[in-house]
Amino acid sequence: MKTAIISGASRGIGKAIASALAKQGYAIIINYLNSEDQAELLCAKIRSSGAVAQTYKADMSSPDEIKAMTDYVKECYGTIDLIVANAAIGSYGLLIDHSDSNIAQVISTDLIGVITLCREGAKAMLSQKSGNIITISSMWGEVGGSCESVYSAAKGGVIAFSKALAKELAPNGIRVNCVSPGFIDTDINANLSDADKAALVSEIPLGRAGTPEDVADAVVWLSDDKSSYITGQVISVNGGLII
Repeated sequence: MKTAIISGASRGIGKAIASALAKQGYAIIINYLNSEDQAELLCAKIRSSGAVAQTYKADMSSPDEIKAMTDYVKECYGTIDLIVANAAIGSYGLLIDHSDSNIAQVISTDLIGVITLCREGAKAMLSQKSGNIITISSMWGEVGGSCESVYSAAKGGVIAFSKALAKELAPNGIRVNCVSPGFIDTDINANLSDADKAALVSEIPLGRAGTPEDVADAVVWLSDDKSSYITGQVISVNGGLII
């Protein structure tokens, strides 16, 4: 049985990804930090369907905790076949109002945490001579978002990192791709008013906000052998909002 670690999997996009991959037969490691109850509920639901799942608490801004998690998965399951680097925190506001600690927190979680998780996963995959890494960026990483400059910087870094890592790992049979969601209806957008959300949706050619399941479908495809000749790509799931 193949194993998949999904960071930030207790809710939103990560939850949808974990549920979708469980249906594909993966043993799911549901990483979380603060939402223990939600993680355990998701784990129980996946297990009730006959799939294999467990939770693991680890802070994606802590290299030591990331390494402990990947070591644990390798010890318990023997392999790490898929990494989905999804965990992220939002940051909205003018750059001049961002504190040093806030900037550091966003970069350490949304960019350095992704790099560290992929590094530790790659160590296992290189010894296996196989594996698949999927990072989750954002449309703001592609074009930049006003009042989301720090978040955009981190997510833009994820895109560049993913492309570079794909070149590095391809000779060893390891694929790396990036999924870049647009406006997805999750609680990360809780800072937006109903009017702001409606204004965003009005600009989307497909006429609706995305769902976590839309993103999960892209991840499932990239995790499957049907996409075996795809690496180093950014799959934009945004309804045509940016093209």
